[in-house]
Order: sequence, then C-alpha cells, then structure tokens
Amino acid sequence: MTNDILPFTSPDRERYFEDYVAGTTHELGSVGIDEAEMVAFAEKYDPQKIHTDKAFADSGPFGGLIASGWQTAGLMMRLYALRYLSEVSAIASPGMDELRWPTPVRAEDTLSVRVTITSTRPSKSKPDRGIVKSDVEVRNQNDEVVMQMSGTNLILCRGNTQGGQSI
Repeated sequence: MTNDILPFTSPDRERYFEDYVAGTTHELGSVGIDEAEMVAFAEKYDPQKIHTDKAFADSGPFGGLIASGWQTAGLMMRLYALRYLSEVSAIASPGMDELRWPTPVRAEDTLSVRVTITSTRPSKSKPDRGIVKSDVEVRNQNDEVVMQMSGTNLILCRGNTQGGQSI
C-alpha cells in the first residue's frame, strides 16, 4: 500500500477497475460556496431555519447560516463524478456508509475533496467488473473535515463494455 497523493483527473478519464489501486489517495480539486447558493439550495431541498433564516441562524447553535449537509454532499459528488469516476467504466454505486458532517460549511468556504481507495476486488458473480471501496473526505480552507463517507463503486474491467458500447 502506498499513501502518495496522486492527481486522478485526466480529461479523458479512461480508467478501468485495474487503475483503481488500493492504498492510493487522489485529490479531486475544490469548489466554493456562497450564501445565496446555500439559502437557495436549502429553501428547495432542506428548509430548516439554520440553513434559510439568517436572523434565526445568527442566534442559533452555529452562530450563523450553515450549508445543508446534502448540499455539501452534492458539491462533493460533482467532483467525484467528474474527476474520480470514469465515463467508460463506472457502472453504479450500491451505496455509501458512515456519512458524517463533523464541521459546518459556511458561506465563502472553499471545499476540497480527497479520496483514498481502501480496497478493490473482482466481482465473484460478474467477471467483467470489480468493486472499489473508497473513503472520501471533504475539507474546508482551514483543513477542517466538513464531510466524510465511505463509498462503493462498481467499475468495469479493462476490455469490457456493456451493450456493445463503453459506458
């Protein structure tokens, strides 16, 4: 196992199961968030006052507005989908485990995503694919963990396609 941090963001993203190596860590880039975006997301998807009402949030337990954890997850997912998963081999995800938001996300934060591949194994029932398990960390500009989770992805092996086309 290696603990090197590698860029895993090639534009063509032609990666297959064999390219996901257990023990490697990949930086996926960063994304910013602003107050208007936070409030708009929360009003539509997570209408709790700690996300939508500045006066209420200022006097609440977090001392101000905070982003919905689901928005943080969505921002992470964009980088994960565009820079970690491959258009030619990513099939699906059967789920995630241990989703946590240990530190609130605030307006003007810059969030960075880091993925560590924890294990890989060929599928026992479908030899054209493998299972990749990864730990995902999202950190703010102060290097505080604002979200963490473990995810599982089904990834095609090199030389395999579905329906006659790469996916």
